[in-house]
Amino acid sequence: MADEKSKYTGYNRNLKETSRKLRETMTSQEKKLWYLFLKDYLVKFYRQRSIDRYIADFYCSKAKLVIELDGSQHYTSDSMEYDDIRTEIINTYGIAVIRFSNFDIDTRFLEVCTVIDKKIKERLH
Repeated sequence: MADEKSKYTGYNRNLKETSRKLRETMTSQEKKLWYLFLKDYLVKFYRQRSIDRYIADFYCSKAKLVIELDGSQHYTSDSMEYDDIRTEIINTYGIAVIRFSNFDIDTRFLEVCTVIDKKIKERLH
């Protein structure tokens, strides 16, 4: 079962409309990462992609990588626990999750892009 599940992306059609709305209302940090880096990256990324019962900010199926951008609401103990569980579930599909804070995007954008690029290249080889 683990091998079968790792091939399946966990796409959830029931979240299609919610994903669409989230793409229309991206945060300024999501827009910055998308338009200045991910949109024209060497491998395709999807914005607000459903995986299982969650919606990932950015997903690259070729590298099996999710990128999450976290605002301040993610740093409460309840939210951190929720994010840990969410990451564990996404990991069961063979998908890695990397997280950055909105502050990282605002203040260390080039470093964030370098980390993402390195992670993608690691996962493709």
